[in-house]
Amino acid sequence: MSLKNKLNRMKKHMNLEQVKPALPVENTGSAGDIPYFEKWMENDTVSYHFDDDHCFIREVRYPLDHKHGKYAFSELKEIVKEWNRTPLSHPLSTKGRKSEELFFFDTETTGLGGGTGNTIFLLGYAYIVGEEVVVKQHILREPGSEIPLYQSFLENINYETLVTYNGKSFDWPQLKTRHTLIKEHVPKLPEFGHFDLYHASRRLWKNKLERVKLSAVETDILGVHRKDDIPGYLAPMIYFDFVERKNPEILFGIMKHNEIDVLSLITLYIHLSRKILQLDGYTEESIEIARWFDYLGKKQESADAYEKILVAGNEEDRIVAGHALAFQKKKQKQYIEALDIWKEVALKGDDQLRVAAKIECAKLYEHQFKDVSAALECSLAAKEEMAGGEYGLAAEKKRIELEKRIRRLEQKEIAIDFANGARK
Repeated sequence: MSLKNKLNRMKKHMNLEQVKPALPVENTGSAGDIPYFEKWMENDTVSYHFDDDHCFIREVRYPLDHKHGKYAFSELKEIVKEWNRTPLSHPLSTKGRKSEELFFFDTETTGLGGGTGNTIFLLGYAYIVGEEVVVKQHILREPGSEIPLYQSFLENINYETLVTYNGKSFDWPQLKTRHTLIKEHVPKLPEFGHFDLYHASRRLWKNKLERVKLSAVETDILGVHRKDDIPGYLAPMIYFDFVERKNPEILFGIMKHNEIDVLSLITLYIHLSRKILQLDGYTEESIEIARWFDYLGKKQESADAYEKILVAGNEEDRIVAGHALAFQKKKQKQYIEALDIWKEVALKGDDQLRVAAKIECAKLYEHQFKDVSAALECSLAAKEEMAGGEYGLAAEKKRIELEKRIRRLEQKEIAIDFANGARK
């Protein structure tokens, strides 16, 4: 039966207020009414029945001391405690939450595009219960049977604490699109409040990884190495094969793939949180963390992070941190400290930093120290540094502004010399 016909049939007796949560029904099927039922059962999967239709729900559990990549799941509890102890406000902060409230969520779909033609056939998530991590997956038996799928999912999930990987841009919009088709017949889909780890990963590792896909982050950052994994791009083909033949054997590989995805989100959240909270001291991500604080308007946290890099960082990071810190010292009217830092950057930074530092030194000499000669000397040094350097509109604009500065300083110096000569 088509989804449209199913909805029309259900309209007369279903509405939001009348919906009663159905429970997963174990062992209600048999080889006669659910094909390959024994295979489902052998793979930790039961059927969930709702209004003469059903989906499948798989549940597996891991002890908290199980290690997935670099971390044991138990470290999630410690991380949440750290967030609750720190005064730092951050998009990934779980302050005021418990670790048990977090749901690490991912979907499998029949395509990467949007719209109603793209079907979500698996909703997976992991969460802590007691001393275990539970992985739960809701599987669509065939397109058109979304009502039991979403009914079973929506009655248990906490939408305000979902942790995803690009879920705000992909998974949740897809879910909303599919939910629209059946919204009169299953619980309401609330507003989405969640933690998206993709954007954090991109901020920290976009210059290190060729592509910031979860699989790349797993391998290169988290120490998660999959064995015999079925690539996600094969999921649509495998799912449609299952729909046609009803044999779930090959679908179990996709379910395992999704299981690893949601478990990796736990490990990734632990790892990102450790970096943001700077629990590991100076690391290769420290510069990006400091920049992130600055972007968020956390000026003191940003300054503190840069100061730590100046103490413990390698020379390249110290130069970058110093350049950023000098701007903050300038705003705080600590002009001598800012000048000393920019002098060092002008000597040891890369091409762009040397130019920028010399221009900043020129500004300080001209406006704060009233030393026109020194300002002109720094400006001319910056001009020489720029010769044969970067190209493009931004570089050309910088050259034009520098030329204007040099002409103004030259005129100022002439006027000063004239005034001094007249006094003599």
